[in-house]
Amino acid sequence: MINNKLIKVCGMRETQNILDIENLGVDFMGFIFYPKSPRYLREQPTYLPRTAKRVGVFVNEEQENVLTLTNCFSLNAVQLHGSESPQYCKALMREGLQLIKALPIAHEEDLEQAALYEGVCDYLLFDTKCEGYGGSGSQFDWGILNSYKGNTPFLLSGGIDLSHICALKEFRHPKLAGYDINSRFETEPGIKDSKMVAQFLHELSK
Repeated sequence: MINNKLIKVCGMRETQNILDIENLGVDFMGFIFYPKSPRYLREQPTYLPRTAKRVGVFVNEEQENVLTLTNCFSLNAVQLHGSESPQYCKALMREGLQLIKALPIAHEEDLEQAALYEGVCDYLLFDTKCEGYGGSGSQFDWGILNSYKGNTPFLLSGGIDLSHICALKEFRHPKLAGYDINSRFETEPGIKDSKMVAQFLHELSK
């Protein structure tokens, strides 16, 4: 946690890279179980994080498969990045899972969907609306989030990189819980540059 904000690094895949990023003290590490993603976790690494929480990222997956993979990888949380319904989310929460629901944002009206997920997820994740399901490397206008009046805390995502440090420090919202970083810190899909992540955390903590 940096300045009382959670840090999530998503799209992890390789054992040594997982170790290197975990040693930086991040709070969450995301593992993508969506076959169409370039960061898809095809096989289980020989090491999975022990101090950072393990987050499984799914897109419109059958609930049974989510639970199977949750048990297989001992996931602490599930992030839903598709069009999963509030009822679907509520069912997974009943299984004792911490739940993050991603919502794509491009315009202020996109925030209206957030109200549907009140009480059925632990966090929302506001990401840039794109043709796929996240990992676009593009940023949306964070000013849109000033219109968010919900009670569910959220993680900010979407094209965050080192150039955004000042903007992140300036951005204020009572429900901002943390930041999700991914593609802008990669040397290739699924491989994070640990030096860049370390610099990001250091600059953010100043």
